[in-house]
Amino acid sequence: MWAAVVALGLGALLIASQLAYTVLRWIGAAYLLWVGYKMLRHPRRVFLTVGQSGGPQGAAFVTGALTNLLNPKVGVFYVSFLPQFVPPDVSVGPYILLLGAIHALLGLIWFACLITATRPISTFLQRPAVVQACDRLTGSVFVAFGLGLALESRRS
Repeated sequence: MWAAVVALGLGALLIASQLAYTVLRWIGAAYLLWVGYKMLRHPRRVFLTVGQSGGPQGAAFVTGALTNLLNPKVGVFYVSFLPQFVPPDVSVGPYILLLGAIHALLGLIWFACLITATRPISTFLQRPAVVQACDRLTGSVFVAFGLGLALESRRS
């Protein structure tokens, strides 16, 4: 999504407009704090797969997508990083989308490797105490990132 925003030229708004950056930063910080608080307050005791969860399909995807989309630093990264790889003789928009697709593909490969690497310890990772500890650790990291984002005094 960030690649599409940058390809359309809207990502430059985060660089040019302190107000746009600040609004997105505050919304992102509030969202991270909310998700982190929920994980700290109500950690899971059981690790459920998508078919077992009983919750709305795609809820985890929506949480992850919002966490990414509401992070202005990802937008600034895409605005500053991707354009430097666009050759001078190609159309910028489609090429940025291609670079974004390559980045997404590399992310999928990385996550597939992580899933494969944790398969041998999946029984351990599904223990209630471990699930609860992982949720609390992740919630703490989200709260820390949310506070860091909220307390940031200027763009880096």
